[in-house]
Amino acid sequence: MCSHYESIRDANRLLQYFGVEQPLDICFDVWPTYCSTFIIKPDEVDTGDEAVAAWIALSGQFGLLPHWAKDTTFGRRTFNARSETVSEKPSFKEAWRNGHRCIIPVEAIYEPDWRSGKAVQTRIARNDGEPMGIAGLWSTWGQGSQKIDSFTMLTINADDHALMNQFHKPGEEKRMVVILPKASYKDWLSVPVHEAKVFLRQYPADRLGISS
Repeated sequence: MCSHYESIRDANRLLQYFGVEQPLDICFDVWPTYCSTFIIKPDEVDTGDEAVAAWIALSGQFGLLPHWAKDTTFGRRTFNARSETVSEKPSFKEAWRNGHRCIIPVEAIYEPDWRSGKAVQTRIARNDGEPMGIAGLWSTWGQGSQKIDSFTMLTINADDHALMNQFHKPGEEKRMVVILPKASYKDWLSVPVHEAKVFLRQYPADRLGISS
């Protein structure tokens, strides 16, 4: 699970690592229902139009809104999607089936460390100092001028992950977000749906660490 993260504040850094322009009206200290950056492949790319960028960054709500959601507060329950059931759960199956995959650019995530007996919010980042590209799904909700884009982070089991199994309450299943290797970004956004689950894997523990 991840309900709190840092988006990339420096527009030049976002351009350097992800090749996209920073959208407007976003938050950098992000919680469910806050608006922040996510990256998609535009549909027009497949038409062969060379003027269309391979990826673009959009501003959207953290917490996916399926078309049938009654209001934006629904996103408080859909900021993470379990990889094991994402193709079946009503909140996520339409976005998965339509290939609406995205990358969420992140400096760090926060998870609760319970080893002291209390939940201590802990910052986790890549050891090499580079930002993370987290695998997600996105959707557009509403009609006419009221349309809102939204996104969710995909998660996987982390019971055997040397770092991420230290977080969340004792006795609960350990989970972690899917952090994509940089070399996988293009394929994650473009492969057919039936090939996408191969990307839903643990990121190596020795490449992540607790940071201040």
